[in-house]
Amino acid sequence: MGIEVGGLLGLIWLIIVVYAIVKTAGSSAGTGAKVLWIVLILLLPVVGVILWFLLGPK
Repeated sequence: MGIEVGGLLGLIWLIIVVYAIVKTAGSSAGTGAKVLWIVLILLLPVVGVILWFLLGPK
């Protein structure tokens, strides 16, 4: 009857991905850079979010 660990981790990961997309869309980077980062995050969520945290627009 409790929350499964996989479901909870999936929800946390979804929140992180949405946060990265929102922060990218609101950044001062150029439109092309924003689109590239968002596509990268959506197509490769794990790698995209890690790269975004390390190299993404500030």
